[in-house]
Amino acid sequence: MYKSLVKYLSFSYLFLLCFLVSAENLKLSNMETLKMPLPLPYNGVVYSEVEIDNFIDKTIDDFKQPVIVFGGNWCPDCRIFSGVIELPSINKFFKENYRIMYVDVGRYEINMNLMSYFDIPEEEGVPRVLVFDKQRKILNNSSTKEWTTARDREYQEIFDYFQKLAE
Repeated sequence: MYKSLVKYLSFSYLFLLCFLVSAENLKLSNMETLKMPLPLPYNGVVYSEVEIDNFIDKTIDDFKQPVIVFGGNWCPDCRIFSGVIELPSINKFFKENYRIMYVDVGRYEINMNLMSYFDIPEEEGVPRVLVFDKQRKILNNSSTKEWTTARDREYQEIFDYFQKLAE
């Protein structure tokens, strides 16, 4: 009986340790800085709802979470946000958990209908970030405008946000 109790406690301790380690957010190195020039991820392509649905479906089929980022290359917050996503630690995490699609809104004259498609108000202010779970549900419906102030945010804060939403 004593041996089985020790065995049980040992497994319980290991399980708890694994849970605690996985529950902590990864931390960025102080050495990770944005590369200049900042990325220009938006390509001016007008997407259909079918193309967006295909991106979401394919991403989920590949066991990743879809992320759609509405924005424009003229927007400093959009470019800073995408630059932060390209930091080595965050990029590695993204490749393991997410697939990202950048949707150009131009000067708010293209692809705006796609926001309505997801029941997101067609408002100015980008980047607008939609993070989906693997059942196609938007996880951050109430905070899609969270990163319109990316230039004023810590890189770790952006990283933590996506770590919390990862399945």
